Amino acid sequence: MLRRKPVADLIAEGDHGKLKRSLGLGQLTMLSIGATLGSGIFVVLGEAVPVAGPAVILSFVLAGVTALFSALSYAELAGMIPLSGSSYSYAYATLGELVAWVCGWCLVLEYGVSVASVAVGWGQYLNELLRAAFGVTIPDALSQPPGGGGIVNVPAIVVVLLAMVLLLAGAKESARANAIMVVIKIGTLVLFCAIAFTAVQAKNFTPFLPLGLAGLSAGGAKLFFSYIGFDAASTAGEEAKNPQRDLPRAILLSLGIVTVLYCLVAVAAVGALPWQQFGDQQAALSHVLTSILDNEFWAALLAVGAIVAISSVVLTVLYGQTRILFAMSRDGLVPAALSTVDAKTGTPRTNTLVVSGFVAVLAAFVPLGKLADATSIGTLFAFALVNIAVLVLRRRRPEQPRTFRVPLAPVTPVIGIGCCALLMFSLDTATWIVFGGWMLLGLAIYFGYSVRRSRLADPR
Repeated sequence: MLRRKPVADLIAEGDHGKLKRSLGLGQLTMLSIGATLGSGIFVVLGEAVPVAGPAVILSFVLAGVTALFSALSYAELAGMIPLSGSSYSYAYATLGELVAWVCGWCLVLEYGVSVASVAVGWGQYLNELLRAAFGVTIPDALSQPPGGGGIVNVPAIVVVLLAMVLLLAGAKESARANAIMVVIKIGTLVLFCAIAFTAVQAKNFTPFLPLGLAGLSAGGAKLFFSYIGFDAASTAGEEAKNPQRDLPRAILLSLGIVTVLYCLVAVAAVGALPWQQFGDQQAALSHVLTSILDNEFWAALLAVGAIVAISSVVLTVLYGQTRILFAMSRDGLVPAALSTVDAKTGTPRTNTLVVSGFVAVLAAFVPLGKLADATSIGTLFAFALVNIAVLVLRRRRPEQPRTFRVPLAPVTPVIGIGCCALLMFSLDTATWIVFGGWMLLGLAIYFGYSVRRSRLADPR
């Protein structure tokens, strides 16, 4: 349980891996933006505003600061250990196999489950587009999961399967499609701000903290979901052309761009519409435009942008999940089939099919809210482990080359751990129960299967 994988072995695996190195700085940055900028701002904003009021703007800042501290640690480790396994691989080198497994299991929650929750939001905006453009919607029975008023969420299944087809074509092809979608969704959010700022009223910002500091932190905990995915570039460590140089830059650059956009959109949204009128809207930004304009055209146009944006998130986060399972499979902790690579496309084909099938089923039958909160707590736990890994490697391997160093360490990683803990404890009891059940399931799999099949247990 305490055996560690030497850093030199990890780096050697990346240098001699089977995946194709085809991604540059621009593509890696677009990958992280693509994985981050989507459901959080288009959908989860509508759940956070009723909790925080106008202070949702500061909730975005709180969540962004928490992400920043972890992003700095990710940047150091990504440049030092450029592997597909992301924080799972970092934990394996520093904290031992059991902690690495727990981290990897949390990443399954972060990536796999977040893809499902994002896909649920995609269906909401598809309905908004159909309503605004044609006056029809997909019936709830076929566009909502059980518990949300329906039977099966068909649009969620469709978007996951479309992303799967792109991923099977290859990493370079997927990155090209993602870059186009990222440009469209950034343009959509800029357009929303331009329209919404014309209707901003100062009175909508008062009282600024109607639900107090507790509402501010609760909003931050919900909105942390908006930042999930900035670490996606770290999962491309074995497909980056120059990972030591480009991975840290891509992680920090993408987080900066996303944070600025989030804050602008939040100011525009709550300034244009009183916070009491958000009412837990899942298509929150379209709701704002519909409320302040008589013309349905702009709401329909925003819905198109949201559909593209959320498609991009599904594609890139699904990519990240497959690469993490690829690394875990190579280490023997999950079945070997998940690390087989197609000779023609250079992609883990079986892995992609299995993950896509699992995510499609989850998206079809589980409501968004429950998925988003569970994803956030798993991600916060994994981020805390990344901060700890920086501290451990600074002590154990001070001589190891680092292309980026966390400033003001060890203070910065310690603050990062504290911020993660603050947001974790701001989530409700039900979320903690789900997280506890998920961890127990993961430990059962580790002790029942992984611990005896680990390559470190039997290097043959």
